[in-house]
Amino acid sequence: MHVIIVGTAYPYRGGLSAFNERIAYEYQENGHTVEIYTFSLQYPSFLFPGKTQYSDEPAPQGLKIHRKVNSCNPLNWLKVGREIRKKRPDLMITKYWLPFMGPCLGTIERVVRRNRHTRVVAILDNVIPHEHRIGDKLFSRYFVRSTDGFVAMSRSVLNDLGLFDTKKPRQFCPHPLYDHYGSLVDKTAAKQAIGVDPQVRYVLFFGFIRSYKGLDLLLEAFADPRLKEQNVKLIVAGEFYGDSQPYHDQIARLGIGDRVVLCTDFIPDSKVNNYFCACDIVAQPYKTATQSGVTQIAFHFEKPMLVTNVGGLPEIVPDGKIGYVVEPQPQAIADALVRFFAEGHEAAFTEGVREEKKKYAWSKMTDAIAQLI
Repeated sequence: MHVIIVGTAYPYRGGLSAFNERIAYEYQENGHTVEIYTFSLQYPSFLFPGKTQYSDEPAPQGLKIHRKVNSCNPLNWLKVGREIRKKRPDLMITKYWLPFMGPCLGTIERVVRRNRHTRVVAILDNVIPHEHRIGDKLFSRYFVRSTDGFVAMSRSVLNDLGLFDTKKPRQFCPHPLYDHYGSLVDKTAAKQAIGVDPQVRYVLFFGFIRSYKGLDLLLEAFADPRLKEQNVKLIVAGEFYGDSQPYHDQIARLGIGDRVVLCTDFIPDSKVNNYFCACDIVAQPYKTATQSGVTQIAFHFEKPMLVTNVGGLPEIVPDGKIGYVVEPQPQAIADALVRFFAEGHEAAFTEGVREEKKKYAWSKMTDAIAQLI
């Protein structure tokens, strides 16, 4: 097939780029021709609270990436749509994660579909966002009506899709492994690489820091004296998306400054493996969720996980087999972490992760799309 992916890719950074580039490689490895149309302008500044949208890593090798889509310019949407329509790809994939993108991506889809050849499939991160804004439902409805079929990466998103459409074909396929962040490294070497004490045991909170991800709950849990007795510290690795001061104030109020390692710059791809390999368990104390790419990085690095019982997280973290599923409350989080370290569950959970990760090959995602088309 000729496949065109429309969405985030290099020079933009983060999980959206990683996903689109990785699925492009999967199609190419199976003999298909692939192009990616990414943004010339992705976010206006009011939608991007981080320091920069751009990667300082080398460009991915062997991918054909066109930087042409302006998310704010309707004339551009028509132009890009006409360009793709003339190429007559067999399949166009759009990655949908934010209602703001609905008019842009939906218009491109509508123009492309006029060639009566291209099938348009959307991979849905969310159709209802974690952080609500005026126009969300209107924009998502416009996008959904523009698309031929859908792959949802959590059952909660599949249910949300039903608020906008009940007839178009859809598939559930969990988020595949993020397996492009390098190989596993020795835990002691990883700790040395990121400059933390090799004698201490660590919990990792990884990714952009936003209010719905519940870092405040995890910090509150770390005030539990039992974790201090277990010689456990927390690594927070990721950039603040919002005001960082409340977190600094909370750390000071709880008196846990000596047990929290803040690495709050964006973590480049080339260093991700050290943060995961340095820790004993990855914590995702989310207050709301659909699915998470962090979970799939943890699977790749064979790390036990603690997740909260929200959205699609419990679907892929079997409680008691590869980690814990707890309620989004500090006491429940603390109790599970204490149990993990006191009872020495790391080896058994790691073995469970090795077995469970086999379910999340990228071929599962391309197979789900093939069933739709």
